[in-house]
Amino acid sequence: MLGTSVMIPSLLVPAMGGSDGEKAQVIQTLLFVAGINTLLQALFGTRLPAIVGGSYAYVIPIAYIINDSSLQQISDQHERFIQTMRAIQGAFIIASSIQIIMGYSQVWGLFSRFLSPLSMAPVVALVGLGLFQRGFPLLGNCVEIGLPMLLLVIGVSQYLKHVRPIRDVPIFERFPVLICVAIIWIYSLILTASGAYRDKPNSTQLSCRTDRGNLLSTAPWFKFPYPLQWGPPTFSAGHSFAMMSAVLVSMVESTRAYKAASRLAIATPPPAYVLSRGIGWQGIGIMLDGLFGTGTGSTVSVENVGLLGLSRVGSRRVVQISAAFMIFFSTLGKFGAVFTSIPFPIFAALYCVFFGLVASVGLSFLQFTNMNCMRNLIITGLSLFLGISIPQFFNEYWNRTHRGLIHTNAGWFNAFLNTIFSSPATVGLIVAVFLDNTVEVLKSKKDRGMPWWVKFRTFKGDTRNEEFYTLPFNLNRFFPPT
Repeated sequence: MLGTSVMIPSLLVPAMGGSDGEKAQVIQTLLFVAGINTLLQALFGTRLPAIVGGSYAYVIPIAYIINDSSLQQISDQHERFIQTMRAIQGAFIIASSIQIIMGYSQVWGLFSRFLSPLSMAPVVALVGLGLFQRGFPLLGNCVEIGLPMLLLVIGVSQYLKHVRPIRDVPIFERFPVLICVAIIWIYSLILTASGAYRDKPNSTQLSCRTDRGNLLSTAPWFKFPYPLQWGPPTFSAGHSFAMMSAVLVSMVESTRAYKAASRLAIATPPPAYVLSRGIGWQGIGIMLDGLFGTGTGSTVSVENVGLLGLSRVGSRRVVQISAAFMIFFSTLGKFGAVFTSIPFPIFAALYCVFFGLVASVGLSFLQFTNMNCMRNLIITGLSLFLGISIPQFFNEYWNRTHRGLIHTNAGWFNAFLNTIFSSPATVGLIVAVFLDNTVEVLKSKKDRGMPWWVKFRTFKGDTRNEEFYTLPFNLNRFFPPT
């Protein structure tokens, strides 16, 4: 999640007119709120061992707000950054009501009744496959760092996992990411210090050097993020409607990530009530993003779901402790800035492994279906292909001057549709759920995997649900499952 927490502010803050110091403060705030949201989700939400962090799903509506003519005409860069951040905060606060209402009213749980293992497989797979541009294309920007990282992660996690230098402690199986990041990070520090990139193009230096960004010098020693630190939010109907599209997309992506996390943590699929509860708390998390001013919204971190499978650590307590560390260390500006010196290709190498693992978890749902059935083959193939092809078509039209395929006089409407159809998981969900619930439904219950799936729809459907999803502190007495 650290990679996303650095990459998104590095992309958005300069476009907002922010300085390096303001970028460092946004990164701190994002990590601080991510720790709070993760702790809330692990305690009172789905209670799955999943990290909640920033998401790329919000980039398009945020870019629409940044390019608003009323903000662009502000000449002072610092003032433009402050006013843009306030506008983004207001949009988050209003748009968060979508998830809060759909979660706590159980509407999202009712919608989940239309899901089946057949429709779940391509959608969860697209959560991983749809992020392919964050993998090897980003790794290739500095192949001398990214490729050794990729090979080292595969070697340590797969070939050395049974080697135990310390008795009864599977170091290489539990900590392959920490070991590999430390080794390649030191290697990249040596390359930077030796002047290997001194005369290279700016794009190469930005991807490879460990002293880029000037964050270590500009970050404060101690900074405690607090609500409304950028000033009071400003509200606009157009900005809020545009942001609602990203909130809907994050709701889809989080639901798929919850399903993947439950399989990797060897838990039962979260029933409708638990999904709704998790979405409701995620809506509160997005409201916190708006109050604190993180610059982007929250969703379940896909890379951490992949890490859950790679390290085989599915403990809820570990995630809660990690969230507490995130909150603490995010207040130490210099400490966090040190980690931002990790070159992006190192994260990209990890993404190749994590996103691929999440995609395979999605495809594993097909074991509960009949893949000798032509109906199932068509739905799976069409959902996967269109889920990658349509967003790729929309993304080809996205750049600074030509912002998306949809062009009308209503900018918020353009951002809304461009966000929806640029999300592989959302497009795949639309195609898979529509076909799965309209093509030979009554004749195909067994082929769709419904006999296995139906018992997980309700909280009382499986006795193990109480072990995995019961609220702490005996709160189920006051909030009984419905």
